[in-house]
Amino acid sequence: MESREPTGPGTAEAHERPEQPERPEQPEQPEQPEKKVAWSELFFDLVLVFAVTQVSALLHHDHGWAGTGRALIVFVPVYWVWVGNTVHANTHDADRPLNRIALFAAGLCGLLMALALPEAFGDRGILLAGAYFCARLVLAALAHGRSRRLRPTPVTLSVLISGPLMLAGAFLDGGLRVGLWALAAAVDLAAPRLTRASMVRLNLDSGHLAERFGLFVMIALGESIVAVGAPVATAPDLDAGTLTAVAVAFVLVCSLWWVYFHLAAGAVRHGLETAAVRADVARQVLSYGHLSLIASIIAVAVGMAEAVAHPGTRLPLGVAALLYGGCALFLATFGYTRWHLFRSWSVTRLAAAAAVLALLPVAALLPSLGALALLTLLVTALNLAELALVRRQGRLPGGREEEAPQALAS
Repeated sequence: MESREPTGPGTAEAHERPEQPERPEQPEQPEQPEKKVAWSELFFDLVLVFAVTQVSALLHHDHGWAGTGRALIVFVPVYWVWVGNTVHANTHDADRPLNRIALFAAGLCGLLMALALPEAFGDRGILLAGAYFCARLVLAALAHGRSRRLRPTPVTLSVLISGPLMLAGAFLDGGLRVGLWALAAAVDLAAPRLTRASMVRLNLDSGHLAERFGLFVMIALGESIVAVGAPVATAPDLDAGTLTAVAVAFVLVCSLWWVYFHLAAGAVRHGLETAAVRADVARQVLSYGHLSLIASIIAVAVGMAEAVAHPGTRLPLGVAALLYGGCALFLATFGYTRWHLFRSWSVTRLAAAAAVLALLPVAALLPSLGALALLTLLVTALNLAELALVRRQGRLPGGREEEAPQALAS
């Protein structure tokens, strides 16, 4: 970016101009203090760490199409419990004792849901459904207070429709349970759109909301490191191939972190702050877009764990599909989020997603370490290309990438 010569006081041009009388300073308008993430919210997030780990274990156990679908079906209610409590904390004072206690109660429900996940389609279905329903009842009671009139909100729909569907499915077996739970997940996903008239009235704090969803992405990335490192830590021997695979997997996680936090995180906040209807952007980019981002990170984590466990053998096609397909979905989601933020496409990331998918057949023929290294190289190359391209186009004020909210990589 070309720099311009300063023309303010202290330059030659400034000394040549006659002195202007000083204008009286205008009184500054008071600014609303920026909403901070409460400690109780961060404590609540600890439950999500465990829940994400359990979803990852479920997918690790069965990573076929059916297993992936079942893992997604049970992840949606866990995610929606987190989203509901996050939005409530965004629009209320999370440090009030009643709100803290309600958040702790929701955390306990989330913990019970996480405990139920490994056998959610077996003997622990009732525990999962009951804990979910209780979490939504707690939030509904908190949101509606003493009001006798039920407002149409996502929480209301979960209490009246998706919660009972989850409970009914828990008493059924096989495909009937899967079908009812899939319907419940669909209701939860559709609820923000169906209740838009109520949601647009919310006074959302853009900075707090963007930070909260960014923290969830961080949780998922952290879980991917645990998924890779935990089995290696308990292995009797550590050879050079395993240690190299761990290092390559860590570089891949760093690259995924860079993809999100280098430019996109600031773009999300900027998009929320400047949106005509903030609730619409929150629904499309945060609720839906981040569900895709986090689910894709979980898929990548499972693929990385398998690759590190057997670096010298070929990845099974299903595992390679999780690793490469999850990464492709992660990158492609930024095309969706950028469109809803700025009505333009993230060409670099969509092209990178297509390249990842195109190389999936090649990855299936390589040793696991080679497949992992190839994917890491692709994502790292994307980050370097975007960095060079953004700088060349001169979109960065002061040369600081993190201050470019509408940069091409958002």
